[in-house]
This record gives sequence, structure tokens and C-alpha cells, in this order.
Amino acid sequence: MRACIQQRFHQLPHTCFSFLHPPRIHAYTVANVENPYAPSREDYAYANVFLWNTMIRKQAENGDITRDPPLLYYIQGLRTGLRPNGQTFMYLLKALVCGKNVNEGEEVHASVVRTGLASSEFVSGALLGFYVANGFIGQARQVFDEMPQQGLVLWTLMIRAYVCLTLPGEVLELFRTMRRVGVMPDMVAVATVVSASGLLGDLGVAKTIHCFIEKSGVEVDAFVSRTLINTYGECGSLTDAYRFFQETAMKNTVVWNTMIHQSLEHNNLDLGKQLFDSMPERDVVSWNSMIRGFANVGQYEEALALFHDMEISVFRPNTLTLLSTLSTCASHGALEAGAWIHSYVNNDLNQDGSLDSSLIDMYSKCGDIVKAIQIFEESPRRDLFTWTSIICGLAMHGHGKKALCYFSEMNESQVSPDEVTMVGVLSACAHAGLIEQGRRYFQSMEKVFGLVPKIEHYGCMVDLLGRMGCLKEAYDLIMGMPMEANEIIWGSFLSACRVYNNVELGEVAARRLLELDPRDPWGRVMLSNIYAEEAKYDRSMGLRKEIKEKGLKKSPGCSSIEVNGSVHGFLVEDNSHPCYNEINSTLEKIEKLMN
Repeated sequence: MRACIQQRFHQLPHTCFSFLHPPRIHAYTVANVENPYAPSREDYAYANVFLWNTMIRKQAENGDITRDPPLLYYIQGLRTGLRPNGQTFMYLLKALVCGKNVNEGEEVHASVVRTGLASSEFVSGALLGFYVANGFIGQARQVFDEMPQQGLVLWTLMIRAYVCLTLPGEVLELFRTMRRVGVMPDMVAVATVVSASGLLGDLGVAKTIHCFIEKSGVEVDAFVSRTLINTYGECGSLTDAYRFFQETAMKNTVVWNTMIHQSLEHNNLDLGKQLFDSMPERDVVSWNSMIRGFANVGQYEEALALFHDMEISVFRPNTLTLLSTLSTCASHGALEAGAWIHSYVNNDLNQDGSLDSSLIDMYSKCGDIVKAIQIFEESPRRDLFTWTSIICGLAMHGHGKKALCYFSEMNESQVSPDEVTMVGVLSACAHAGLIEQGRRYFQSMEKVFGLVPKIEHYGCMVDLLGRMGCLKEAYDLIMGMPMEANEIIWGSFLSACRVYNNVELGEVAARRLLELDPRDPWGRVMLSNIYAEEAKYDRSMGLRKEIKEKGLKKSPGCSSIEVNGSVHGFLVEDNSHPCYNEINSTLEKIEKLMN
């Protein structure tokens, strides 16, 4: 960078800074010496420093500081005899933050000290901000400590720096020092300290700072209110967050939204809905929070109903709304509703293809893989998310070979996969029975792509090996896993043992399942079936008897169907549907016609 500045300096035409040349100023002043209203030499010097600062500031704002470095203009100004002021250094440091030029920043720091401006709170604040932006918290603290008298602005900047670098312990220690030396924080400093206690997750500290706010008389505005609610929520106390929300007089829409968000984060959907219904004014964030809240707890019908309510309100859904709603349709299997949202998206909300990955995922999970492929092929955006969505969608539908073809294209496009992509790839191998490719892709995760296999990837490999009858290899893989196998992996392995009637390994898998969840009858049922296949009826009946005596019941199966945009779910032996009698009557008529 330094060499670049020197090179550009020599390339600049001499006339670039001719208006800053002192002899010209002096000549103009002498020529007007008899005019009592003529500007003084000091006036011209001030005007030229202002122009100099403006040039540096404009270069920083233009953004291309490598082609025309602001430091170059600074050096040229010094050579023409100009003396920098506080604004000069503030503009310079701001420009160097944008370019991440640490060495040049240190040179400017040295110039600040030489010119005697290190005692300026604003210049020191700019230096502190420069070092923090580049990750040098030690140098930032040194700048702070060397100030002969730290004002409130500098204290607040240093506290905020520690918060930005997620160092809550240092924030609280600095706040104690601040109070000890008699500096009274304002609402900005207080809100910053409150957020630090949230990062720490210490409810006691949060309450102590809240108590200080009330006793000190610091003004509690909407920003402080929002921060306190968030902090209590992050410390795990929704009760304290809601109590403060009820007590505070500063309730704008942002504060309401924060309280709704914390309610949903703590899975208190009833409180969130109550707050949403009580809001004096809603905005798009309010609607998005509630739609996402319903979707997160599996209440997909309510989420879709809320989306339709939003449509007829004065607020127009944005990209985040559509992302949440498409995810809801995908989870609920609501193809008709998802297709309608797709037509809504096509207007002007997806010109850059940012929603394509969600659309692909929705169509895949709702059963229309042909439409998912069409969207992918027409998408202007081929990023990690769109590639991953189509690969996982094809794997889900059993099109393993096609999924692997897309994965090869993805690699050729130099888009690196992530952990989710590799789950799709390994799942595709399992569905297509491609055992050699599965082994190769699993081994390549760490060696080629630098991805450490997680439990989901081991689960896919166990499923693949189990489907292909390689039970001993699957068992060895489970036992060699760096983490404990969960119910899904042991359940998958037990299913494979059931298919290939391997009693010995089936007993091991069933025993592990019972250890993980003694109340789940599934493992006993599967092992009972294995015994029955091997004509070991005593053991089979013993397990069935044990299930009955302990009152263990399997989770009922569920099916769903979408009619006129509404999804209807049905459980085994469930008669709670409002149209239960009509459905049964229709089924009886169909049965008679078939007979």
C-alpha cells in the first residue's frame, strides 16, 4: 500500500494542489493589503485546510481508496505546508477503516501524537474505532487509557467496542470503573451495558443494572426498554421481561415486537398472540414474527391463516414473510397454498432469484419434484442454497442418480458444498443403492471439502450400508463414531437387521434403543418380528406380553390431504375431525360400490 501511495504521488499533476500553495496565498494578500475587508492569511489557511479535508473525505466516500488513497492527499497537503486539524485525522481514519489499512492507520496515529491532537476526545474516538474495526482491541484500550481525561463519549465507545467483540466481562468491569471515577452514563451507554449482561446470560447482573437505571434517574427511552426486554429474555427470564414491558411507559412498535419475539423464543405462543392482538400499531416485523412463531411450533394452518390475514391488511408481505410462509407450506405439505404463494412471488419479489431455493424446497416436500426441477433450471441464481435444495429434493424422491449428476455440476461450477448438501448426496446414494459412491463421498467430506462428518452423515451411511445388507460394516461404523449414536441411527440399523433377519445384531440394536427410550415400544415390536421370522416364538410372544403389561403404545400414524388450500390431518382411530361422519359415510358408499 505504501509503495502504491508513493507511485501515485509522483503520478499526480503538480496543479492538483496548486490552490493550496502558500506563496500564491501571500501574493493575493499583499495585492489586497489596502482593503480592510480582505481575508487574512489565517482565513486563507483555514479555508485551504477545509478544502484539504473535503478532498480526503470525498475520496473516502467514493470507496476506491486503493486507486486514489486518501493518505496520498494527506501527504501532499503536508508538503504544501498545511497543518492538519482534528477533522483531517477523523476523515483519514474513517477512510482507512474502510480499506482495512492497519499500517497506514498506525502512521496516522503517530501523526496525531506529533501534532498534539491525541488529547482530543473525538480524534481519540476515531483512533479507537479504527483499531476496534480491525480487531486490535489491545491498541484501542491503549488509546483509551492514554487519554488524560476520558469523557462520556470515549467511555461509551470503549464499552461498545467490548460488546462488539463479545467480551461482556470486560464491559461490566469497565462500567464499574466508569462509575468509580464519577462519570455518569447516558441512555446509550446504559443500553450498551445492559446488552452485555444479556451476552453474559447472568440474570443477577441484568437485574443489578436495571436497578441502577431506576435509582440513577437515567432516561429510559424506547431503545433502553427494548434492550432490557431482550436482555431478560436472553438470561432466560420471560417473566421479568414481561413485567418490565408492562411497567415501562416507552412502548413503541419496536418494543412491542421485541416482547413478541421473546415470547416466541420461549415457546409461549399464547402470550405472543395476545400481545400481537393487543398492539396499537403493527408493522411487517410483527406479522413476520407471528407467522414464523406458529410455523416453528408446527401450527401450520394458523401460520397460513395469518399470512392470508396479512394480505388483506395494509401491510404487504416482504421476502422474509414469504420465506417463513413457504417453509410452512413445505412442512405442512400444502402444495396448493405454496403454488399460490409462488404466483404471488412472481410479481416482483423474486427478480434476483433469492426465493428460488425456498420454492424448490417447498415443491420437493409437497411432492411436485418436476416443478422443483423446472424452477432450478430457470433460476438466475445458482448458489449453494439452490444447489442444495434440488439435490436434497431429488434424494427425497428417490432420484439418486440425478441428484448425483447435479452434485457433479455443482462441483464443476466451483460451488463448495456444506454439511446439508452432503446429507442430500449421501441420502441420494442410500436411496439409489450406490454403495461405492456413498463410501467415496463420505470419505471425501473431510479430505476434499474440509467438512467434519456429523451425526446426520453417519446416519445416512448406516442407512446405506443397512439397505445393502452390509450389517457388520454398519455396526462397526456406529461403534467407531466420534459421538454417541441416537435413536434414529439405532432404529435405522434395527430396521436393516429386521429385513435381513440378523438376530444377533438386532438384539444389540434393540437393547441400545431401550436404553435411550425405555417407553418407546417400537424397538420391542421390531425385535419381536425378528424372533418370529426365526421361529423363536417364545421370545416373540414374551416381548409382546411385556409391551401389553407396561401399557406401551406406539405413536399413532398420521396422514393428511389438502382441499381448497386447507390441509386436513387424520390420526389412527381419531374421530375429532368436524366432517368425521360425512367422511365415514362416503367411505362406506365407496366400499359398497367396490364390492
